[in-house]
Amino acid sequence: MEVVYFAGGCLWGVQAFIKTLPGIEFTEAGRANGTSQTLEGDYDGYAECVKTGFNPSVVTIQELMGYLFEIIDPYSLNKQGQDVGEKYRTGVYSENPEHLLEAKTFLGERNDYDLIVVEVLSLTNYVRSAEEHQDRLAKCPNDYCHIPEELLNKYK
Repeated sequence: MEVVYFAGGCLWGVQAFIKTLPGIEFTEAGRANGTSQTLEGDYDGYAECVKTGFNPSVVTIQELMGYLFEIIDPYSLNKQGQDVGEKYRTGVYSENPEHLLEAKTFLGERNDYDLIVVEVLSLTNYVRSAEEHQDRLAKCPNDYCHIPEELLNKYK
């Protein structure tokens, strides 16, 4: 199993969607690349993300990027749906340089590459979100989500 971190706006919908994909072994809601080791205090630059454990013999980083692009607006800086702010930026983070290379290759092969604002960065910090945010849409299906329901359930 390998681990990668995906940011696609509000993490509730991103987690719900990723859980349905082939090769996914676990997900966890969290915060990527902030400066704090805690959930307390002022905003510290993090991106809401989903820690994603996957089986690389079933699904590749490039395939996962394709799935991510189904649920995000890759041209929107710090905004997905009604969620606005730096913490809602889109990105791919990993401690594995090969993952980052594959993600950059995916982006570089697109003819709209120069318009895309999706970050691809090394993971420098990760903090697990509070329990209330873990699998939030499964617990509270009527909460707001920027991803249309038919897309959330596309791979179920």
